[in-house]
Order: sequence, then C-alpha cells, then structure tokens
Amino acid sequence: MDSGPFVFHTERRLVALTGVKAANLAELLDGVLEVPGSSIFYHTHHQYLSHHFQKPLFYNDFARWVADALHEDQLAEQLAAIDLLAFTAVRQLREAIAEKIRERLAEGAPARDCRPGDELRFCRSKSFILPLPLTAKTPAEMFEMLSQVTNASLYFHFFEARLRLGKGTNDLSEWLSAQGEKEMAEAIDSLDPYVRTLDELKADILRIGRREPV
Repeated sequence: MDSGPFVFHTERRLVALTGVKAANLAELLDGVLEVPGSSIFYHTHHQYLSHHFQKPLFYNDFARWVADALHEDQLAEQLAAIDLLAFTAVRQLREAIAEKIRERLAEGAPARDCRPGDELRFCRSKSFILPLPLTAKTPAEMFEMLSQVTNASLYFHFFEARLRLGKGTNDLSEWLSAQGEKEMAEAIDSLDPYVRTLDELKADILRIGRREPV
C-alpha cells in the first residue's frame, strides 16, 4: 500500500459448495489438499465474522467436524490449537492442517466413516470487494472513520488482507507505517484477532489510536 489516502473497503461473500466432501479422516486429508485456498480460508475463518452470544467451542470447521462426526476429540483439539497468526499464506495453513491429519492417520486412527448425512461438505467463498465512502488522509482521520465502519470492513482489512491476500500484516498497520506511525502500526499488528471478537478488536485498535493502554 502506498502513502496515499486510506480507503476503507467492505466485502460481500458468495458461499458455494466445491463438490468435495469427506466421510472419514482419509477423505478429509484428500479434501484439504485438493480444494482451493479460498475453501481452507473459509472453513478456518468464517466463524470469526459471525456474531455469537457465546463463543463456540471450535471456530475451525475441521476441528468441529472431526469432533462431532468422527468423535476424534484429540485431533479436534490439535486442529483448533493451530496458531492461525503464525501463518502469512493460506498454503502454509493448509499444510499445517494436513500434517495434523497425517499424524493421526499414521497413529492408526480407526478407519470409520461418519453417519450418512454428516459428511463434511467443503465450501468456498468468493469475495466482492467494495469501496466505502470513507477516505482518510491522516492517521487521526483513519481512527475516526474506523469507529464508523462495519465488522465486515474490519474483517476484510484485518483477516483477509493478512492471510488470504498474503500481505503478512493488516491494511491498517501497513498504511500507518507508510505514514511514519511505525510504533502505532506495530501495536495494532501485535493484536491477536483470534482471541477477540471483532467488536473487541475494533475497541482495542481505537484505544491504540487514542494512545491508551490495551
């Protein structure tokens, strides 16, 4: 991102079936390796955009499915424990998921299928990125406008930009760094979005903008 104004964007997502499904661990591994990266991103991230009165046990669809459909609780915990913040590309995340499944298969996991109808059906999402009528020329304006944007916009600039688009950082930090606000950029980049709701994430970013402790 250059040092021009920061333009807030939002996204609309169209979710579709890939035609790939899994009834057991071997098929899950094949599917993880076969489906496009947008499917891996969808199944590990879409829950973070959902609103929950209570946080789910597993945000990761793969973890939830192996627990509920195959009763592989240990593997489910291992998949859920994968540190999503450690990756800067979906291909790295895909391999980490595949490796956990490979390890369980190598241990001699029972070759059982889930009940008919409980198969994991891989989905993918196509994002349509739309600019918002919010353009900031200074860091102060960016923080002021951030308080007005929806969670879908924050999700795009924070989750999608860093991992799905392979930037390795979020759009806010990238732009602030280009504006010379490196300390503020690093503080925002250090926030773990996977342990916060989007509302909590926005509140913490705004605290950083006010130079308050997080």
